[in-house]
Amino acid sequence: MKLSTAVLAIAASMTTGPAFAHEEDALTASPPGDPYVQVSDVLPLPEFLPGLGTLFVDPGTLPAGPFLSYDHDGRLSATVYMTPLEDMASGTAYDGLGIGSHTVSGVDIYYNAGHPGVEKPHAHVVLYHDEDAKGRLAE
Repeated sequence: MKLSTAVLAIAASMTTGPAFAHEEDALTASPPGDPYVQVSDVLPLPEFLPGLGTLFVDPGTLPAGPFLSYDHDGRLSATVYMTPLEDMASGTAYDGLGIGSHTVSGVDIYYNAGHPGVEKPHAHVVLYHDEDAKGRLAE
């Protein structure tokens, strides 16, 4: 089975994931190491997504994530969650989600109609880890 198919199968079967077991400092620079995989290596997505950056995820935490978002310099800039609206409407709770950094300077929440890896309509919840992060991820 191709890794991308395996990731999608895990995403379809999982509803929540454990919090990060790593020390926060280990996640501040790209790549974060095992068990995280670069999303663009396993799904047909570009390496850098404007607005989200270079994403890494532990496949065992799909579909919600967290996805670790790094800027062009490999600096952790945001933690992103992708919560399927259908699951939320049916009462699924996403408890105990991990976070890339405990420093949060802002939060955006917006609708996404679906994309490879999280095909169902879902909400993106983006926690920015410093004041300039949103601008660095937009480039």
